[in-house]
Amino acid sequence: MKALVLSSGGVDSTTCLGLAIERFGRENVIALAITYGQKHTKEVEAAEAVAQYYGIELLSLDLSTIFQYDTKCTLLQGSEEDIPEESYADQLKKTDGKPVSTYVPFRNGLFLSSAASIALSKDCSVIYYGAHSDDAAGNAYPDCSDAFNQSMKSAIEIGSGNQLTIEAPFVNMAKKDVVREGLRLKVPYHLTWSCYEGGDKPCGKCGTCRDRAAAFAANGVADPACKED
Repeated sequence: MKALVLSSGGVDSTTCLGLAIERFGRENVIALAITYGQKHTKEVEAAEAVAQYYGIELLSLDLSTIFQYDTKCTLLQGSEEDIPEESYADQLKKTDGKPVSTYVPFRNGLFLSSAASIALSKDCSVIYYGAHSDDAAGNAYPDCSDAFNQSMKSAIEIGSGNQLTIEAPFVNMAKKDVVREGLRLKVPYHLTWSCYEGGDKPCGKCGTCRDRAAAFAANGVADPACKED
C-alpha cells in the first residue's frame, strides 16, 4: 500500500507525513508540495527539507494561476492587505460567520482533487493530509472540517472507481494533540515553518504562530523552530 501525503512544511502536514511513514514505511510514501501564489516560499523550502530528512520523494505542483484573480485572501500575492496579527478567535469576531482573511478559497478541495490525479498515476491508494479541528473551529477554515473531509472522501472514492481514498487522521484532534503525536513520532519540527510571514524568523503574532506556540506549550516543550541562534 502506497500513500501520498500533502506536505506544506508545517506542523500538521509534517506530523501526518511521520505517521504515514510509520504505518507504510518510507519506501511506500510520497510527499506532494503545492504552491498556490502565497507571498513567500518558506513553507515550500520547509517541505523540501522535511522530505530530504526522511529520504522520500517530493513532488511539486503549481496551482498559483487558479488564485491569480483573488485580491481578498491576505496570504496571496494579489492582496495588498496585511496578514492579521491576532488570534483566530479575535479574527472571527469580525467576520460575521465567514472564514478568516487567510482562508484560501477552497484550497483543500483543489489540493485533494489534484493530489487524487497524481496519486492514481503513482499507484497510491491513499492520500493523507493534516487538517485538524482547531482550524475548522468557528468556520475559520471550513475545508478543514470533518464534514468536508467526509464529503471529499466519498467523492474521491467514487471518482477513482474505489481505487483511492483520503485520510485526515487529525481532523477531530486539537493542534496540541497533533504535536503530542508528533513528539511521539520524533517528527523534525526544527525543520518546519508555520508562520504566514516570510521573515527570517516566525513573527509570533499571526494566527498560525499563536496556535503553534500554544500547542507546544500545552505539551510542556519549547518549539524547536523558534529557538534562538
